[in-house]
Amino acid sequence: MIHPPLKKPGQILRDMWRDQIVVMPGAFSALSALAAYKQGAQAIYLSGGAITNNLTGLPDIAVITPEELSSTAARACQVAPIPIISDADTGFGDVWNVARTVIEMERAGLAGIHLEDQVSPKRCGHLDGKEIISTAEMEAKLRAAVDHKSDPSFLIIARTDARGIAGINETINRAKAYVQAGADGIFPEGLESEAEFAAVREALPGVPLLANMTEFGKTPLITAQQFNNLGYQMVIFPVTALRVMLKAVEEFYADLLQTGTQADWIEKMRTRNELYATIDYLDFTAKDKTYSKS
Repeated sequence: MIHPPLKKPGQILRDMWRDQIVVMPGAFSALSALAAYKQGAQAIYLSGGAITNNLTGLPDIAVITPEELSSTAARACQVAPIPIISDADTGFGDVWNVARTVIEMERAGLAGIHLEDQVSPKRCGHLDGKEIISTAEMEAKLRAAVDHKSDPSFLIIARTDARGIAGINETINRAKAYVQAGADGIFPEGLESEAEFAAVREALPGVPLLANMTEFGKTPLITAQQFNNLGYQMVIFPVTALRVMLKAVEEFYADLLQTGTQADWIEKMRTRNELYATIDYLDFTAKDKTYSKS
């Protein structure tokens, strides 16, 4: 069903990670967020790259607008009544762009966002050729972000891409500076081993940490339980669902164009009733009758 945004979703998420790590499947639309929720997700991550790919068919190279990102977030928050964290890229500009981004993303109903210290136009965090802004520039962005959130529990997570450019020590140094500037959590991107994740944890006692468990990148496959044992509060799987979906869709299109029928795919798809169950079609119909009687 459609819901008003959660009240204080950031606090709900903070309470959740007190007991164990929060596993956040990556979503890229309202429907994919709803599907994750229906399968039992307790929190969701909206990937800027996946949303860019899905909405525009373009790479994650800063072509998406803040309005496209915040509107996607708002629609996801209306159908998945659980805390949702969203990628907010570089904040779409300087400090005042960051301020507007925070206001719009919080208004969408999110539990929080993360901001990265890349030079715009940014690149995927697991690709080479990235550049990062100065620590001082990122600190200014974080101060502006914190200053413009209306709910103190709304999360401003600072992502640093320093690992692939300046090494793990610079990652840690920047993370410490970003916490001092007001970040509510740290997202160390592109780490290359469990030992590096452990080093960040040891250097930042008590600071909420987010791990990115993307595939085909710099980070080896690490389970949620392993991240929990390392002391991380959140783990995201940002583009996994999009990749799974795209592989299935491309294989179906190829077969359909070759055979001229979907007959071999009937058992591989959601039935009409199963789709209706996911989107609560019957509940909407029942509500229509209730409202009409009123």
